This record gives sequence, structure tokens and C-alpha cells, in this order.
Amino acid sequence: MAPPSRQRSLRVLHLEDSEVDHELALAYLTVGGRRVQTLRVETEDGFRAALEEDWDAILSDYNLPGFSGLAALEILKASGRLLPFIIVSGEIGEDTAVQAMRNGASDYLLKSNLARLSPALEVAIEANETRRARVAADRELAASRRQLSELAQHLQTSVERERAAIAREIHDDVGGALTALNFELAWIARHAQAPAMQQKVQSAIEMTAHAIEASQRVMHNLRPAILEQGLVAALQWMAQRFEKRTGIECGFRSTDENLELPGGVSLVVYRTVQEALTNVSKHAQASRVAIDLSLARGVLSVEVSDNGRGLTADDLAKAKSFGIRGLRERADTVGGWVDLAGDAGGTTLILSVPIGPRGAHSGDSAFGDTGFDGESHDPSAWGNL
Repeated sequence: MAPPSRQRSLRVLHLEDSEVDHELALAYLTVGGRRVQTLRVETEDGFRAALEEDWDAILSDYNLPGFSGLAALEILKASGRLLPFIIVSGEIGEDTAVQAMRNGASDYLLKSNLARLSPALEVAIEANETRRARVAADRELAASRRQLSELAQHLQTSVERERAAIAREIHDDVGGALTALNFELAWIARHAQAPAMQQKVQSAIEMTAHAIEASQRVMHNLRPAILEQGLVAALQWMAQRFEKRTGIECGFRSTDENLELPGGVSLVVYRTVQEALTNVSKHAQASRVAIDLSLARGVLSVEVSDNGRGLTADDLAKAKSFGIRGLRERADTVGGWVDLAGDAGGTTLILSVPIGPRGAHSGDSAFGDTGFDGESHDPSAWGNL
């Protein structure tokens, strides 16, 4: 099957000041019955005007009165159009030809060797079609990645809002019911006479107390009320709680004891450290972990490092390493980024978030936007729970 350029009439824009040379080039292009439609222009204004039309290729002389092939090539590049551009000149040095190719020309020919014009044009058009397809594929891929990122950010936001809603329901329904039950049991304990009844009531009160404690723990995991005391206090509390629960030594340091941050940023930092510590307890086989929080030059940084087995390249490349991907997507919701490094001495995770006019506190945070009903929503705020 003949290539597409041979199946239809080619439209070629020819930048040439000599009518004779134009007719000669057209004669070589129509060899073999090829159908070619051409337009000859010889000035910059004419070239710019002609670019508004659709063309399959551009042929250009190198030297024209007050104009040049390289200048025409720059105009074509500035227009953003992807078209084959072949320089055809009576005299062109090798250095000039190389410069033209580096600037984006598809090919260059001497007017004394126009027999090569037709195949050169064919190759240039096919290469340009491939280039267009690649550019279109790259754009589609970029758009797909952007949509996936936006979806991931939306899911992160939805998860936090759903956690807040569940915590609110636990507090209002379960917590309220347990508290009321505790009062009822206390009343029964005060009025019960039989020792067996007293024993059963005390046992029920203890179980109710455990249930209340469990519900408070679940509510805190769903919606960290400790953040109302500030990020520094929240991370310090988290480090102490982690050490007590796991037996792994956990230290916390901060360069500023009174950081004032948007709720969305504080929540992202809190969740990132929470996820990092969870990974340490599950996978790192570490005996020590350190959390460092700092704000310098408009960038908030939190570093979580351990002395465990280290994170390998294979760990990062796992198809189901959604935790790491989730950390990066979560950081992106506030304009931040996550860096991970690991070796035999352990693993280090660094979250960086710009805090400035173009940073997270400018209102770009997905967590700091509006809630489902359009009202202001801060998932880190405990509110009236």
C-alpha cells in the first residue's frame, strides 16, 4: 500500500524568490504522478500569512531578499505548528546546514541535486506524522496522569471527610449511648442490695468504661483532636505513644515550638508521620526512630528516620506499594512532596511543604477547601464533638 502522502494531493508551501527555481522544484516533486499543490511566497509577511492555511510540508530557499530560511524556521517553531521544513539552496555550507538541522529543519538539499527532493520530502512527511503521533500520545499521557493525580487527591480528601463524619457519629451516637449507660449502671449500683447484683453491676461498669475508652481511641485515630493543641504537641504526643506501644525508642525535635499552620497542612504532616511510624513498626525492624520538624526559608520539613533494615529499590518498585504512593499524593494536595531514601543504616522519609504566598496556606489545599455542603471545612478541627 502506498504511504498516505502518495494517496492524496500534497500541499506544499514554497518560500522561494525565483519563479524558475520554483517550477523546477515542482517538476521534481511531481515525478511518478504525484499530485502536488504549491504556493510560492518570497517575503516574511507572505510567509506568515500563508502559515494560517493547512500544509503538508514547507520548502524554503536559504537566502531571500531581506529574509532567510533560518528566520522562516524560527517563525514556524514560534507558531507551534508541527510541519516538515526542508531547506533547498543554491549554496549552503556544511556548518550552516548543521545549524539548520539543529534548529529543527527536517533536511537540506542543494538546488543542483533536486533528484533527491521527492524522496526527502516523503521521508520528512512520514517522520513528521510519527512525531505528531508521539506528541499527541504524550499530551494524552500527561492529561491522564493529571486526572489520576486529581482523583487521588479527591479520594484523600474524601477519606478525611468520611473519617470526620464517622468520628462525629461515634461521638454523638455510640459515645452518648455509652455515657448514658454508664450513668444508669451507676444508679443501679447505688440502689442494688444483693451482693451478686453489686458484682454484676461493677463488672458492667468496667466493661462500659473500656468501651468508652475504645470509642475515644477510634475517634482520635479517625480525627486527631490533638491537632487543636498544635502540630508540635500532636507529633510529640504521637512519638511518646508510639514508643510506649511498640517499645521502639522514638525521639521528637522541633526548631519552633509555636508553629502556626493551616489545618490542612497540619493534618497532612500528622498523617504522613503516622503512616511512616506504622511502616517502621511493621517493616523496618528498627530499634530507634527520630522525628525532626523544622521551618526554614518558607518550607516546612518533617523528617522521619530509623535505624532499621533500610528501604530498597525493589521496595519502592513494588506494584502494590500504595502506602508510598498515597504519601506522595497526600503531600501533593498541599503543594508538597515526599523524598524517600534507604540503605543498610535505615530509612529516611522527608516531607516538604512550601509555606508562603504560593504555598499551601494560599488556599490551594484540597483539605482546606469547602466541605460537601460548600461550607468551610477543616478535617483537623475537632469542633463540637
